Amino acid sequence: MTALVIAEHNNTSIKSATLNTVTAAWACGGDVHVLVAGEGAQAAALAAAQIAGVAKVIHADGASLRDALAENLAAQVLAIAANYSHILFPATANGKNAAPRVAARLGVAQISDIIKVDSPDTFERPIYAGNAIATVQSSDSVAVITVRITGFDAAPATGGSAAVETVSAVADSGKSSFVSREVTKNDRPELTAAKIIVSGGRALGGAEKFQAVITPLADKLGAAIGASRAAVDAGYAPNDLQVGQTGKIVAPRLYIACGISGAIQHLAGMKDSKVIVAINKDPEAPIFSVADYGLEADLFTAVPDLVKAL
Repeated sequence: MTALVIAEHNNTSIKSATLNTVTAAWACGGDVHVLVAGEGAQAAALAAAQIAGVAKVIHADGASLRDALAENLAAQVLAIAANYSHILFPATANGKNAAPRVAARLGVAQISDIIKVDSPDTFERPIYAGNAIATVQSSDSVAVITVRITGFDAAPATGGSAAVETVSAVADSGKSSFVSREVTKNDRPELTAAKIIVSGGRALGGAEKFQAVITPLADKLGAAIGASRAAVDAGYAPNDLQVGQTGKIVAPRLYIACGISGAIQHLAGMKDSKVIVAINKDPEAPIFSVADYGLEADLFTAVPDLVKAL
């Protein structure tokens, strides 16, 4: 058996989601290969070759792959799919866009958002907003999988010495075209890769208060800033900060929830955090049920006091 990991990269470096997906591929048994598809992505291919445990890197380079359009990426995967028993994508926006296309063309059922590999054909995945875990066994000849990156530790980014094999890039499908990309510039760590996250909820009462209370604590800790769906819907924080089932799934070493009640939707996105600290004046708030440390207090007093103590 050989597993193929579809790398997430920016044509110069490998994104951390790829490392978690490599760990999932190890658990499937057999060798692990990594596909780096892009344009001018030689540096990314060399970086992938250094990932510990990777046996081979397949580098497809061409203009059709420059912007990771789902149709073209799926076609590139399909061009080499016959060599693999498992094809794994990170469960990111790009991965979730391309994986269903690959599964459909191969005529197999996609196995989505896995958090554990029990055996080469059996996997675990959360359902009902993470309140239950389903065990899924596949009888398909090839398993097309998306991997919840918070469910697996990252593979070491160095220590490997895989061979790099170059293959021809597929032709542009012509079914879609890249128009533009707006990249958010942020001096803080990226939310899904941050080791510490400070999140605010609807209890903050407004965008100005959100910034005044959450930002100083995040600055002190060198943390990323997150928000509950209620805070985002109320306009306190931008959409790209939303943590939860319909936002970003995170699992930092430390997650501090300020004024977040703990709705199921939010818990589904952060309950795998290593240490959870909840600050809320409502003793019945569901967030306390998953918190390692809970502080029943007014966040407008407690958070500034915490900042001063730090």
